[in-house]
Amino acid sequence: MQKPISTLFMRGGTSRGPFFNQADLPTDPKQRDRILLAVMGSPDRRQIDGLGGGNPLTSKVGIVGKGTTPGIDLTFLFAQVVPDKPIVDTSPNCGNMLAAVVPFALETGIVSPQGETSTFRVLTLNTDMQCDITVQTPNGQVAYEGHVRIDGVPGTAAPITINFLDTAGSVCAELLPTGNVMDSVELPGMGRLDVTCIDNGMPLVIMRAADVGRTGREPVADLNADIELKTRLEALRLHCGYLMGLGDVAQKTYPKMCLIAPPVNGGSIATRCFIPHVCHDAIGVLAAVTVGTACVLTGSVADGVAQLPEGALKRVSVEHPSGEFSVDLALSADDPQRVEKAALLRTARLIMRGEVMVPIP
Repeated sequence: MQKPISTLFMRGGTSRGPFFNQADLPTDPKQRDRILLAVMGSPDRRQIDGLGGGNPLTSKVGIVGKGTTPGIDLTFLFAQVVPDKPIVDTSPNCGNMLAAVVPFALETGIVSPQGETSTFRVLTLNTDMQCDITVQTPNGQVAYEGHVRIDGVPGTAAPITINFLDTAGSVCAELLPTGNVMDSVELPGMGRLDVTCIDNGMPLVIMRAADVGRTGREPVADLNADIELKTRLEALRLHCGYLMGLGDVAQKTYPKMCLIAPPVNGGSIATRCFIPHVCHDAIGVLAAVTVGTACVLTGSVADGVAQLPEGALKRVSVEHPSGEFSVDLALSADDPQRVEKAALLRTARLIMRGEVMVPIP
């Protein structure tokens, strides 16, 4: 026998996956995670028996609920389901899937349209972070068609604006969890390497690609086949996990690892991000925010590599394998090392609505 659960299958930014109303899933995390593994078809590299796409970007789940505290309209719990392991990670956030939260809530009646545009405050339960998300709702309907293009997604769509309110220290204790804007790390047989350990929405370990003998412009397939580099990055990730106060991260999907290099296509910085063991075809939303933040911090590994505009409000164009991602960062007038606001533009689309069948056992 199988149990049907209502779902909307949605694209958010450059990711996609099923979205659920929180009320339709068990409150017990272990039972909920067993259901999500069955929904996605994990553990199996192909995820052939579920909705997953066999890739971290297409093995994501969104769980949306109505806000229960003053000022909060919606809650969002993101779940990263590992394709080939029985792991459901609800520790990090996902800014791409976040773009589909308000469209899902409007489509399912959790909230109602406010006019030509609708803005709702969302609390991400993973990291206790708040953001204001604005979508277009002409005639009381979510607009998906529009003229906004984001790299990594074919065609154009209606804009979705995300204003992050408090991203610093989303998983770690603070923006710079080691207490330093740059650390010099030495591992046995690997030499010394300068890194910036930072969390402005996503815990990242950032290093200059040249310092590991790479250009930062390599194709994704080449980096995924680069066993020597991936082995070195994983050893570094495990070490930095302790430095960042995250403990043993062997079974966690964070911190992500990011190689940076000078821009080549008119942007601010070039990146190749590992999430954490596979090179991202683009870059995650919150990873882009965090990389952009490192770019504006004096003394980070990006200092002297990034090319930035003048002024307190900086638009950082983060180049990635399939294009670029622009982030607007507002620096504090009192503390030039503190980012007061991060804003960006995404798109989303409802792909399918219906029921997913879950084996009762």
